[in-house]
Amino acid sequence: MMTPFRNEAFTDFSKPDNKAAFEGALQRVESELGLTYPIVIGGKRIVTSRTLASTNPSFFEQLVGNVCQADRELAELAVRTAAETFETWKETSAAARARLLYKAAAIMRRRKHEFSAWLVYEAGKTWPEADADTAEAIDFMEFYGREMERIGGAGALVTIEGEHNELTYIPLGVGIVIPPWNFPLAIMAGMTTASIVTGNTVVLKPASPTPVIAAKFVQLLEEAGLPPGVVNYLPGPGSEIGDYLVEHPLTRFISFTGSREVGLGINEKASKTSPGQKWIKRVIAEMGGKDAIIVDEDGDIELAADAITASAFGYSGQKCSACSRAIVHESKYNEVLARVIEKTKRLTIGNARNLSTAMGPVIDRNAFEKIMAYIEIGRAEGRIAHGGNRGAPQGFFIEPTIIADVDSKARVSQEEIFGPVVSFTKASSFEEALAFANDTDYGLTGAVISSNRDHLELARKAFHVGNLYFNRKCTGALVGVHPFGGFNMSGTDSKAGGHDYLLLFTQAKIVSERM
Repeated sequence: MMTPFRNEAFTDFSKPDNKAAFEGALQRVESELGLTYPIVIGGKRIVTSRTLASTNPSFFEQLVGNVCQADRELAELAVRTAAETFETWKETSAAARARLLYKAAAIMRRRKHEFSAWLVYEAGKTWPEADADTAEAIDFMEFYGREMERIGGAGALVTIEGEHNELTYIPLGVGIVIPPWNFPLAIMAGMTTASIVTGNTVVLKPASPTPVIAAKFVQLLEEAGLPPGVVNYLPGPGSEIGDYLVEHPLTRFISFTGSREVGLGINEKASKTSPGQKWIKRVIAEMGGKDAIIVDEDGDIELAADAITASAFGYSGQKCSACSRAIVHESKYNEVLARVIEKTKRLTIGNARNLSTAMGPVIDRNAFEKIMAYIEIGRAEGRIAHGGNRGAPQGFFIEPTIIADVDSKARVSQEEIFGPVVSFTKASSFEEALAFANDTDYGLTGAVISSNRDHLELARKAFHVGNLYFNRKCTGALVGVHPFGGFNMSGTDSKAGGHDYLLLFTQAKIVSERM
């Protein structure tokens, strides 16, 4: 009997043995840098003449790997292979599919530091951030395996005399999985394994900045015993193969995590019926946020400063749940701002390979230039209270930046920056703070720092976000504990890591027999 789900523990790097083990994993992975990774379709490795160089954002002269790039011909092959494989994979029992996820989770747990080391090199994650990403990937597989066993039998129905009725959840078909680069193991693994454990087959198009991590995960699934063709690894430029995959008549669903612009484009294209298409395509999308932490008049200043600093600058602010707005009651504004500046000054910025690094680089040159442009906008819209400059030239480093005295309607208050930038806005009342917090196109996460029960209850009803936290940071959702997904332009509120999530990858079928 499977044990109840428990979240994977994070590694304590203050212990010498753990530190030595992680350092050993970094050295082993470093010896593998620079290899070439082929496309994988139906279990076959396909090497193409066109490759993409994946580099280390902490030291962009360091090659992580060369990744073969697909064209439309290979995209067509991948979709058709997935469609053919679906006919056999869908007949595999729910229990057998769940067991495969448990096996994959066990392998990853044994090689936990190795996968985290790849995250350090390719995604620029610090040791704790990489460790948390890998732990979450393990959690997704363990949780979704148990969830499939739960929903894999007959569903509960109201009984009626003289009939036998049965509800089952059956798979959809071929899914296109398009994961993000900011959680290139956890979210990618969660989206992929949710698809396959429910009986679907997948064309996995990894994020362009982090394709090596996805290739390593596909290898792990093969080691766990996944049949060829269930997951097809198809790296390639979105401009060339992305729309093709979304619009293909054999595509049944698209699971996407990324920017609002791309997500809306996917939703629009998926809504159009292609010749030969027999179904309405389903889109499962998470598209970012503009998340706020409200500090109330009686909020704990130290707690607020810790929450804002951690939420704004963890993984260089490159989380859809990151705090990009601090909305502080005017009576506490100066004190909270001063404490956040003080704590931010203590953050060590540098190569993610070093345990002492608190904040590493941003992911690539495009992100770097976009964030720096927003900082310049912030100089005109507010006051740079800390940071605002480029970091060391060998990587994509940006100082953690605090922009004070920002109006709630300013661009840096409204637009997603996705970097180590937080704006401070003053509110005259809790009600005004709530109005400011809700006044964006997004609705993903938020937090309230307050000891006023009436205000917390008001926020519980009126703060319009999918994940709301009281007296803690607004990042760090745990699988099974904080099902994750947001409102409005933050996506379809899929609630990844929750009890409803797998239903998005299935369709319910009723069979009724008169007795």
